[in-house]
Amino acid sequence: MNFVKGLMLGSTAVLMATSAQAADLPLKAKAVEYVKVCSLYGAGFYYIPGTDTCIKLGGYVRAEYGHNTSSMTNSPAWNGNSGQRNRLANSTMYRTRADLNIDTRTATEYGVVRTFFDSVFTWTTGSDSVAGGNIGVYYAFIQFAGFTFGKAVSQFSTPWNGSPGNITSNLLGGDDTSTGINQVSYTAEFGNGLSASVSLEDQSGYRQSQGVSSVFNTTGLGGTNTAATWLSGAGVGTSYVAGTQIPDIVGKIRLDQAWGLFQVSAAAHQIRASYYNPSQEISGHPDDKWGFAVLAALSLKNLPTGKGDTINFDATYADGAIRYVIGGTSPNNFSMYGNNAAGAYQSIAIGSAVDGVFATGGQIHTTKAWGIRGSFNHNWSPNWATSVFGAYSSVDFGGAGGALYTTGLRAAVGGAASAFSGNPNFNIAQIGTRTAWTPVKNLTFSGELLYTMIDQNYSGVTGPAVNPGSVKPTSRYEFKDQNTWSGAVRVQRTF
Repeated sequence: MNFVKGLMLGSTAVLMATSAQAADLPLKAKAVEYVKVCSLYGAGFYYIPGTDTCIKLGGYVRAEYGHNTSSMTNSPAWNGNSGQRNRLANSTMYRTRADLNIDTRTATEYGVVRTFFDSVFTWTTGSDSVAGGNIGVYYAFIQFAGFTFGKAVSQFSTPWNGSPGNITSNLLGGDDTSTGINQVSYTAEFGNGLSASVSLEDQSGYRQSQGVSSVFNTTGLGGTNTAATWLSGAGVGTSYVAGTQIPDIVGKIRLDQAWGLFQVSAAAHQIRASYYNPSQEISGHPDDKWGFAVLAALSLKNLPTGKGDTINFDATYADGAIRYVIGGTSPNNFSMYGNNAAGAYQSIAIGSAVDGVFATGGQIHTTKAWGIRGSFNHNWSPNWATSVFGAYSSVDFGGAGGALYTTGLRAAVGGAASAFSGNPNFNIAQIGTRTAWTPVKNLTFSGELLYTMIDQNYSGVTGPAVNPGSVKPTSRYEFKDQNTWSGAVRVQRTF
């Protein structure tokens, strides 16, 4: 009996000791969820752990250096202090930019749900502080069942936007919404590369003028109707554009195939002016009008000149929707000076790319514009490539609108003492070349030269006491065509 009792107590002690030792052992770790490659949407996508959503991160870091430029690298010296060619201008421009984009996609019973976000962080010569800069949201949109909601490239634009072969957004003659425009759009895919889109797009920013009004009251009631504002190409100093009421209505048909691309786009654009006197509601206003724009574009690939060579070309016509031709981040007021003057202090060329003009008590007279733009892109080798590109833009105020503009200009720059004639119609011609060297994958060094000429239709001189603003003296100025060269170097690492 004592033997059995001792055996039981001994067994209990052994079990307790074993349990104590087991308690000291580490617990078994949970299985690690490794990031898995997502091959559904191309290279670079990975599954977000614990979900069926795929994500891709990308972007670039870029450094640019420009000469004889204005607001940014290789923006021609075509207005402001740069256009005046005075010592206040930053003729040498530096810009550094970092871009980060996030692409997510999830397969659902209704098709792929996609979100895309693209943000840039930029510092440019002239920024407010040593460490200052700007943050921009290029794209932020949701795509679902053929719909796009948010900020994306306009459905009107071509895939190359304002850069058929150039590195900057200063080639006029067509549409450029490369930093995105707010929209609600729908795209239908018909197969074999054929698609059609319809879109409601925000006018603000891209479709209304950058920095000045997109409609002018040529009599300047309530505005600062001075020589300086007219000779800047900005017309009267007070904005006469009203708030947006109806978004631009855009449609597009595109064919994408191995040989290239063909696209036709159209847009309807509402033109609204504020009040005849913008500070007084009771002064009345012109009736609203509708403008429009149409575009045709062609891209050819697999050319016999070399592997990867392309030709990109687009042509645009607009009536009362000028930003579809004089587009992108470029200004719509041009003012360039030169020393080649006869009987005057200096010469000047001006141009105003506005949707229309009106006089107090009258209605809006729309302006018309057309432009062509294109490039030939040739690859010398896998590491070297050269592009030749050009554009031509033409703006026509018409008989009635041109007469109103000239009357307002004459009153501002010397009245009857001004010995000039003509009309505000103008053309801008541009031609340039770019060469790129890619020593290793995703690292590219580019150099670009751009020639820009403003062909304007006024001739003669202003009145004897005209003050064009900034540091220019009060004197006489001769209307004459002007031209300028600009250049830029870019270093970009894409990831």
